[in-house]
Amino acid sequence: QVQLVESGGGLVQPGGSLRLSCAASRSIYTLNAMGWYRQNPGKQRELVAVMTSGSVTNYADSVKGRFTISSDNPKNTVYLQMNSLKPDDTAVYYCYAKYISMEFWGQGTQVTVSS
Repeated sequence: QVQLVESGGGLVQPGGSLRLSCAASRSIYTLNAMGWYRQNPGKQRELVAVMTSGSVTNYADSVKGRFTISSDNPKNTVYLQMNSLKPDDTAVYYCYAKYISMEFWGQGTQVTVSS
């Protein structure tokens, strides 16, 4: 089992920045992948950014150049730095982890981009 605890969501104006954090209950080194998805009501959950155990990163085209995923391994924490935020980035953001063949999700944190 992996517990994921997210923080850092909130309300920000267009063009602003936010940083999301996700703390895992086990060492990141033991996870196959860790990252972020987002979802709006009535829509499918979509990939935002993911980092594999080999530190390979993958981003959605819509966030490339604006969002950066990183990790602090001693703290078992993954971050999502979000810059140049747009109203279309508004969603509930979920932390994700893959451990062996199992997938785990955080409780979600709301990000709202609005003036």
